[in-house]
Amino acid sequence: MVTWVTRLAGLMAIVSALIPAGRRNLRGQMSAWLGLPQEATVAATAVVLVTGVLLVLLASGLRRRKKRAWQLAVGATVLLAVSHLGVQHGRSAGVVSVVLLVALIATRHRFVALPDPVTGRWRAIGVFVQLLVAGFGINFILLSVSSAKVLTPMSVPDRVSESSLALVGVSGPAEFHGMWLEDLTATIGLLFSIGATLLAAYFLLRSAEPHPELSKVELDRLRVLIDEHGQRDSLGYFALRKDKFAVFSKSGKAALTYRVIAGVALCSADPLGDDEAWPGAIEEYLEVCRRHGWIPAVMGCSELGATVWARFGLEVLEIGDEAIVDVDGFTLDGRIMRGVRQAVSRTKRAGYKVLVRKAEELTRAELAELVQLAANWRGTDTERGFSMALGRMGDPGSVLVTAEQDGRVRGVLQFVPWGPDGLSMDVMRRDRAADNGINELMISELLIACRDQEIQHVSLNFAAFRALMEQGHRIGAGPVARTAAKILRLASRWIQIESLYRFNAKFQPRWVPRYLVYPGIRELPRVGFATFEAEGLGGRSPWLLRMLRR
Repeated sequence: MVTWVTRLAGLMAIVSALIPAGRRNLRGQMSAWLGLPQEATVAATAVVLVTGVLLVLLASGLRRRKKRAWQLAVGATVLLAVSHLGVQHGRSAGVVSVVLLVALIATRHRFVALPDPVTGRWRAIGVFVQLLVAGFGINFILLSVSSAKVLTPMSVPDRVSESSLALVGVSGPAEFHGMWLEDLTATIGLLFSIGATLLAAYFLLRSAEPHPELSKVELDRLRVLIDEHGQRDSLGYFALRKDKFAVFSKSGKAALTYRVIAGVALCSADPLGDDEAWPGAIEEYLEVCRRHGWIPAVMGCSELGATVWARFGLEVLEIGDEAIVDVDGFTLDGRIMRGVRQAVSRTKRAGYKVLVRKAEELTRAELAELVQLAANWRGTDTERGFSMALGRMGDPGSVLVTAEQDGRVRGVLQFVPWGPDGLSMDVMRRDRAADNGINELMISELLIACRDQEIQHVSLNFAAFRALMEQGHRIGAGPVARTAAKILRLASRWIQIESLYRFNAKFQPRWVPRYLVYPGIRELPRVGFATFEAEGLGGRSPWLLRMLRR
């Protein structure tokens, strides 16, 4: 409720500043109270307009219970209340401001989320001062170089005064002969002052996005949990990505890892460790989210994991299926495997040979070569994957599959451990000039080799929205299912959705559903945005992130 009242107060302030009657009343009140000239109408309008926009922005921080957002909202509400209560036209906005102020004070104990530890107040102050200095400097230069035809010559103190007052929309000692120069200096001053206020508010309010990195102690503790309980979840090993934070239950028997993206603390897969201790780890994680004002979310958890998360009041959405092949049942024989069998035969005739080796069997030079080749074949500037990607190659226990032709490596796969008798696909790369069917060859050879290595099951790629695609392509499918399938097919032009599903289906896997966990429908767009960015499928561009961090 406080969030919506804040938005209402901000919108009413914006409206009162924009309509003519509101501007006249504001001008009269500012002149009477502060002794400013009638030209102060621009400054009055700018103050109320910026305050209204600021309240609208603060509503998002208040929804995440940010303490700093509460402090700024109280200050902005006091300013609006004082500005409007004495104005007949703006009394309704003033009443809303007073109601909001009372509500903020009454609920002050609920706004406890910590401020951003990355940017903080000094970054906000720095941005504010830099923009004000820039606006002042530009106007000072304009006043210094203008000819006598458009501006009466001014002394240095007068130019300083005029440039400073322009930042608050007030006319100074300058005598303009050209209205274009007066409008230009006023516009520059207001633009830079408004921009300084809003950008400073952004840096004060934005959710923390610290650089994550697991310490050696945390990695060792996570490895112990994976060694003891790693067979339960095929995605458990990916928790060892170093670009994550770790949270452990008080007993130390369970843990989960997450990364903070755009205000979302995004976990991947299920918690690690004993499932009886998962609630303890989840409670610790939710407390961290509460302290920092982060949105909790989970990408790719299992049905058991989704059930546990739902006990904490979170929503669950099925987002696709993981393809798992049981080694004992895999064969290239039969009509149903004809496509894979032909691809394997074709690539073998082209001279491709496959090597299946554990990471420990490769020399440093061989591993470095594969790392370089995989990077060259990636096709994107950033590494894709979060819930099913490790971000490095050659971990002990991982298996690397290479396809060579005439002594050259043309394709590489990496599988990470899934308990004592399973593997999960991590990397699948190939030379773009290699023959089609090389991936089918490598996977088939791996599955055949697993029989001698006591590997029982292999997890392949994740197929997003598989059920929707299948339903939409069935005979007699309804209009909703057909439309959903068409949308997914259209999205597949940019994101591998349908192609990954059809590739996985070639190996006749069993499909294991995976779920997205999120707080509620209004948070789903932000969670989806963070998920896309984490998986390397979209989100904020690298140059924008670098600019914001600077």
